[in-house]
Amino acid sequence: MQETQNQAAAAADPDPLELAHATKARAPKEAAELLAEYPSATIAAVLPKLPPALTQDILAELPGGLIDGIVHAAPAETVAQWHVNQQFAQGSIGRMMEPVRALFRPEMSVRETIEQLRPLVRTVSITYGYVVDGTGRLCGIVTMRDLLFARETDRLEALMLRDVFTLSPGTPLNEAMTLVLDRHYPVYPVCDADGILLGLVRGQAMFEKRAFEISAQPGSMVGVDKEERAATPLWQSFRMRHPWLQINLLTAFGTALVVSLFDATIQQIVVLAAFLPVLSCLAGNNGCQALAITLRGLTLGDLERLAVRDLIVKEVKVGALNGLFTGIVGGIAMYFFARASGEHNPALLGTIMLIAMVVTCMLSCLLGTLVPLAVRRYGADPATASSIFLLTFTDIIGMGFMLLLATWLVL
Repeated sequence: MQETQNQAAAAADPDPLELAHATKARAPKEAAELLAEYPSATIAAVLPKLPPALTQDILAELPGGLIDGIVHAAPAETVAQWHVNQQFAQGSIGRMMEPVRALFRPEMSVRETIEQLRPLVRTVSITYGYVVDGTGRLCGIVTMRDLLFARETDRLEALMLRDVFTLSPGTPLNEAMTLVLDRHYPVYPVCDADGILLGLVRGQAMFEKRAFEISAQPGSMVGVDKEERAATPLWQSFRMRHPWLQINLLTAFGTALVVSLFDATIQQIVVLAAFLPVLSCLAGNNGCQALAITLRGLTLGDLERLAVRDLIVKEVKVGALNGLFTGIVGGIAMYFFARASGEHNPALLGTIMLIAMVVTCMLSCLLGTLVPLAVRRYGADPATASSIFLLTFTDIIGMGFMLLLATWLVL
């Protein structure tokens, strides 16, 4: 009986750290559903222990009445930071900011600074001290090592590092990751255009968020929602995936239509039916390679240093080379297969296979580069279902070109 009561008490008043750990492992919507089962005070204790960006996503999923209770139960400083973070778009640095707790004035002495730090370090992790003027503009930072070895009477303005690297709150995460790639600081201050210190973003949080986005990218290419994980419930997974399969089905009808237009050609040259899937497979894989390189360039910021035109020219050339060497092997295979099947022009069919492979591989590389760039230009994630559209366009163009060539040259 006593054990049952203890279990009920634990369920009614869970450990915030354990609940935060369980929440962090879920997608925002699932995390909101989990937290909604607990009182507002419990949720208010859990949210500050989560990454700020995840906190904002969870708050967006919770009902308004519950949010009012959470805001009432949470500390005023925490609520104020939530309001600041809400001003910035998803995926931006401003969405990931934490409040600045170690704030000091330039005229403060080392002794005064340490006295102010002593109660802070008992409750929060302090990496740097941030020195701001009366308007809140960041003047410099102070490291714990400098405070340790300085004299108690030294003023912060004599110790602080003045040339401080900062991030802008509106900077997208992928751009910020490029900026901090060779710095590896544990914490980065975030300032507005006037240099006013708005908050802090931890390097670990940035890398964790970026790692999640990168892990979701392969799924996005084939229409898997970024929020879906291994523990996502069955019907929710179905709702996330199925619409893209319907779109894929509609686009596949385009390929079927193209092939049906050349039904007479396939009936007279049956060997073509055996080699159409070969062309589709190789050209599709070739295009996906170009797609992967383009997405990697967008992620790492390579396309800011390399002209898009140069990338397109390079990928088309790579496609031509890949098509040439795979086309030679495919053409030889087509020749012997056609000859064994009793076709009248096996050499010509082998040549058609070679030409079709070169042209299709060039076009697939071109599309693999242009599709994500076009998607990004319209404000969407360049990885979103890009593989679906790429493979469909490649099949339509590749199969259509090969069948058209065979119709012109053989029949």
